[in-house]
Amino acid sequence: MLSEPMPDFAGKPEPTLPASPIAGLSTIDLTPRFAPLLQKFFNDNPAYFLATSGAPASPDAAWEEITKPVPAEFSYTKKWVVGYIDTKGSLAAMATIITDLPVTAVFHVGTFIVATAHHGKLLAQTLYRGLESWAVGNGAAWMRLGVVEGNIRAERFWVSQGFIPVRRRSGILMGARSVTVQAMFKPLAAGTLEQYLALVARDRSDDVKAP
Repeated sequence: MLSEPMPDFAGKPEPTLPASPIAGLSTIDLTPRFAPLLQKFFNDNPAYFLATSGAPASPDAAWEEITKPVPAEFSYTKKWVVGYIDTKGSLAAMATIITDLPVTAVFHVGTFIVATAHHGKLLAQTLYRGLESWAVGNGAAWMRLGVVEGNIRAERFWVSQGFIPVRRRSGILMGARSVTVQAMFKPLAAGTLEQYLALVARDRSDDVKAP
C-alpha cells in the first residue's frame, strides 16, 4: 500500500474541497475508499487512457491515481483528487490538482477527465473554470499541466482555456508507450512568460528526453 509524504503547509490554512459550479453535481474527496467508484468511471470512459497510453485503464489505475505520492524531488502543499458526483451516485468527472507544485502559487492539473457522455456540452469548461476560481481563492497565480502530444481533444481544450505551451519532454512512459508531453501554463493574474519561467526552471528548456 502506497503512502503519500506529509505535505508542508508552511503555516497556510488548508484549502477546502473545490465546490461544484453545476447544479446536480457535488464534489467529493476521492480518498482510497472511493477507488472502486473511480475505477468504474475510468472503465466506463476509456477515451483519456486510449489517447495517452494507447490502452484502457489498468485494473489498479484508480488506486494509483488516488494514492501515488508526488515525486520526492518536488515541493508541494497538497494533492487533491476531486470527484464530481451526480444525484445517482455516479461520477460525471474527476480532477487531480496539486497545489504549490513545483513552487508556491503554481497549481498543477495532474488529471482532468469528463465522462464521454458530457463531451461537447460545456461541462468541461464550466468545471475547469470552477477549479480555476478555487485556485485563485487559495493563492494560485499560475496554473500548469502537461498534455500528451497527439491527444488532440485535450490539446485544443487547454489552448481554448488560455494555456500557453512551454517545454516539451520526450521519452515519457505511459503504460507501454513512450510519449512526448507538452507542458503548458496559464497566468491567473498579470504574470508574463518570463516571470513564470523565472519561477519554474523545469519548464525553461525544450525537447528534453526523460531519464
